[in-house]
Amino acid sequence: MDLLSPEPGLVIWSGLTFLAVLALLTKFAWKPLLGMIKEREDEISSSLEKAKQAQQEYARIEAEKNRLAVEARAERDSLLREAREKVQAMLDEAHKQAQAEGQKLLDEARAQIEKEKASAIDDLKKQVAGLSVQIAGKLIEENLQNDDKQQQLIEKYLQESNFN
Repeated sequence: MDLLSPEPGLVIWSGLTFLAVLALLTKFAWKPLLGMIKEREDEISSSLEKAKQAQQEYARIEAEKNRLAVEARAERDSLLREAREKVQAMLDEAHKQAQAEGQKLLDEARAQIEKEKASAIDDLKKQVAGLSVQIAGKLIEENLQNDDKQQQLIEKYLQESNFN
């Protein structure tokens, strides 16, 4: 048996095994992963849209603040000055709330993205590990069906082992 010229049967079976593993990975790993990524992408887009709406609300509140400020300056009596102070306080609070809410949405979106990214990576690692173990088990099972091969493998590992 020459190591540099493999037998045609071995090449054919190795190729078929590779194609089978590739087909299994495509069906059971890549398609579900692509689906999960698309779902997460949609969630991120939704979160970004909510943040954009919060910013638009902030702009609307700022415009309202300016309008109320112009009306308040036109009025001279003390009741309108008092109303302007109340409006200003309300707008400042709304501004703070809008900023806090916008920042909260952005922080939550970032945290959710990181969490889902880590989850996707963990899921992918688990799936790859499971498939690798299954493939290795099948390959070992097929390679150890012959008693001569088993004996050769045992002798090889005994020689490689260091019992000191």
